[in-house]
Amino acid sequence: MGQLGFYDLDKRLEAISAKGDPLEALIAIIPFESFRAEIEAVVRLAPEDRKSNAGRKPFDAVMMFKVLVLQTLYNLADEQVEYQIRDRLSFTRFLGLGLEDVVPDATTVWLFREALTKANLVKLLFDRFNGYLNAKGYIARGGQIVDATIVSAPKQHNTREENEAIKAGKTPEGWEEKPTKNAQKDKEARWTNKLIRRYAETDASVHDSQKLDEVLDKSNTSNEVWADSAYRSAETEAKLKARGYKSRIHRRGARNHPLCKRQQAANTTRSRVRARVEHVFGDQQNAMGGKLVRTIGMARARAKIGLMNLVYNMRRLVQLERMAAASA
Repeated sequence: MGQLGFYDLDKRLEAISAKGDPLEALIAIIPFESFRAEIEAVVRLAPEDRKSNAGRKPFDAVMMFKVLVLQTLYNLADEQVEYQIRDRLSFTRFLGLGLEDVVPDATTVWLFREALTKANLVKLLFDRFNGYLNAKGYIARGGQIVDATIVSAPKQHNTREENEAIKAGKTPEGWEEKPTKNAQKDKEARWTNKLIRRYAETDASVHDSQKLDEVLDKSNTSNEVWADSAYRSAETEAKLKARGYKSRIHRRGARNHPLCKRQQAANTTRSRVRARVEHVFGDQQNAMGGKLVRTIGMARARAKIGLMNLVYNMRRLVQLERMAAASA
């Protein structure tokens, strides 16, 4: 087999483009450079903190962020994303790397994501991108749909006594003496048997309705709010009314007090609107492994969920821009 030459590489990339490389559209439409200042403020050491100016220069901050986008988009572990960058020309082109360039290894990817996680930067980047969506004219209109989903944390295999200690906010007996085991145990998890404008993360012990205030988008040009019956209560209805919102939350029956036909019909009408939010969860589940978070602790889970929401909005913007161009 002959060695791949410069022109051969160009032809291979042209063929990939001809097949409709989705990563090319992301590069063309998403303003990745707009994230640079915030990311570099977190991951770059000040000159006085550097041990030496010798050695390999750090990887470009925006390029590393795009690695996380790839990882999220294709649901890849750190080792897998390193391998795929080395193996796939579309990945290296997306990152702006040449065949001769050094590829960030799995440990580098992990450390970069940890830096963003500790700084709680993903939420800030999500909000920045939402500002870009507004500037592009994708303003929230027509009301807002609120829903919640449960993502699976890694199975812990704890004893009943250990779980009781965790739920009480304590570290189970003996775990402190085994730092490796303690680090691998998630003491923050709890167990229970379109465009994203706002989101909130909790453990499974928090009821959906407790986060309603956090996910309502006051900039939405409509005052209508759709949600399933889990969000309905007299307190919620009063709060929404006081803040100028019009409730479209599902009604629910009670024992010996079933819904009348008019109320059932109203719920059916609301379901046609509210069901649209399931498309978001479905997309994340099918494309990004959204129902399983393989992380330890709430901070990392927040970063994982935040990246999924941000990347979903990026992909959705590409689709919306394509639709707009086709109809022009």
